[in-house]
Amino acid sequence: MAELATIARPYAEALFKAVSAQDAVAVAEQVGALAQVAGHEQVRQFADNPKVGAQQVFDLLATVAKLPLGDAAKNLLRTVIDNGRLAALPEIAAQYHALVNARSGVSDATVHSAFPIDAAQLPQVVASLEKRFGRKLNVSVVVDASLIGGIRVVVGDEVLDTSVKARLEQMKVALSA
Repeated sequence: MAELATIARPYAEALFKAVSAQDAVAVAEQVGALAQVAGHEQVRQFADNPKVGAQQVFDLLATVAKLPLGDAAKNLLRTVIDNGRLAALPEIAAQYHALVNARSGVSDATVHSAFPIDAAQLPQVVASLEKRFGRKLNVSVVVDASLIGGIRVVVGDEVLDTSVKARLEQMKVALSA
């Protein structure tokens, strides 16, 4: 996958430089929607068909994406299709999203919870996690019943694990030592 990351970096950086700070989040959503569509195997097979033209591929992706596309997203899509780099679009979207987050001082966080977190409790959880990690977080919640109880938070390469499963593992290690 290092090759895709290497291919995607110049596209993501060029898009990042071309988009104003106030439009960056909207463009990230548009490029993310395009990346989701481009990630499907059937779409890539369609795009790789020599009988299909670049405009047909562009029209398909622009139509299937659930968001209306701005000029920056359309230009990126045209460039990626013209250069035969459609497979790199998901990585381009990921790198662009990381650049936007870095500029705004925000990090993505995944909260793994044993049970669904109530909508009324989520802002309190997010506030305490932002205080703990010292930065603003974009939180997504994933229910993972194997945790038994508690939560496990992943922010980049940092992990905060307060789950019952982790505590049981710590006890197992301590008792077997």
